[in-house]
Amino acid sequence: MTLPAAIFLGLIQAATEFLPVSSTAHLLVFGELLGHDLADNRFRAFATIIQSGTTLAVIAYFREEIWKLARAGVMSIVHLSPLESQESRLAWLIVLGTIPAAVAGKLLEHRIEALGNWVIAGSLIVLGFVLLAAEVWARHARTLEQVGTLDAVLIGIAQAVALVPGSSRSGTTLTAGMALGFTREAAARFSFLLSVPIILAAGIYKLWKALPVIKENPSWASATVVGTIVSAVFGYLVIGWLLGWLRTRSTFVFVAWRIAAGVVLAVLIWRGVLPAAQREPHGEPSYPSQLR
Repeated sequence: MTLPAAIFLGLIQAATEFLPVSSTAHLLVFGELLGHDLADNRFRAFATIIQSGTTLAVIAYFREEIWKLARAGVMSIVHLSPLESQESRLAWLIVLGTIPAAVAGKLLEHRIEALGNWVIAGSLIVLGFVLLAAEVWARHARTLEQVGTLDAVLIGIAQAVALVPGSSRSGTTLTAGMALGFTREAAARFSFLLSVPIILAAGIYKLWKALPVIKENPSWASATVVGTIVSAVFGYLVIGWLLGWLRTRSTFVFVAWRIAAGVVLAVLIWRGVLPAAQREPHGEPSYPSQLR
């Protein structure tokens, strides 16, 4: 892994983690086109660790909101009153919305890992049209303060759907939020806040699993550090850009992006540039699927 390649893939991770277009699909395509064997545990470890950079970006960008929610949640426990404030109510709704993905990820982890690249291409295209339908028919009227129990559960289920490669966690949750009548920005903000517990927990676990591979390959270590820093810095910028975009613009550009990416991926598989099935890693350890 060269430093220019690490920087490039870090930029790809930063851009596609938060946009509703699936970072898995983009890292897959560009990693393969750069000549990396996707079944190589070193590349898998690299891809796993740089994702922690975008997790840090979410925490840094929403640090004030996360602190207020965490503090309100703790105080509501102390006072035995989970709904005592808007912040504590939202904090517990985020906890509720996290449960479906946590349970599904644990139960279906190995089955999800076995899904092939045709599934990624199909997810990009099909869920692109679902996003289009939500964009066209949604009311775009509700605010973050209006999130209710049923909303949290349904958006949480949408987050669980994102375990399917190519779905995009931000894509499925943004789609669900808009379908429930929320404004694009409100749906995106709840999506980001909802991502923190599940991505943080999964990120720590996957980082722990991946570190031994990187440590055994010193030439990959510096590239991994650089890629992680790039994904964190530019991921922070992408969050702000996306929220600004969604305040005044539609998601049509992301619909087109998803469909185009799915078609390109399908062509690459059909032409034999990418394998139809996910190849088994060269040795241990294996890495759990993630919300992509």
